[in-house]
Amino acid sequence: MTFDEIDEMISEIGLPYSYHHFAEGENLESPFILWNVPEDNNFSADNMVYFSTKQLEICLYTVIRNPALEHEIEQILRNHKIFYTKNCTWVRSERLYEVRYDMEV
Repeated sequence: MTFDEIDEMISEIGLPYSYHHFAEGENLESPFILWNVPEDNNFSADNMVYFSTKQLEICLYTVIRNPALEHEIEQILRNHKIFYTKNCTWVRSERLYEVRYDMEV
């Protein structure tokens, strides 16, 4: 999956989103999404990269947990046939919940 394809998929969620971070000083209300590709996972054969996948993180930030919104995001991931793991944490410094989806694409 290319960065453009990932961006297009995330746009289907219908929330404000950005790659890695929003511009400094940008006043943003939740819910919003940040996504990141922190690394590539390469498979080698014959001393070369045979194929490569990207580690993708999609993080939903909300003031309160929103199971209906989480379900919508999960449905979009299923529609794209993407296996994911999910983790939720409270980000004290931001006073927001972070629901993080980790996957390989």
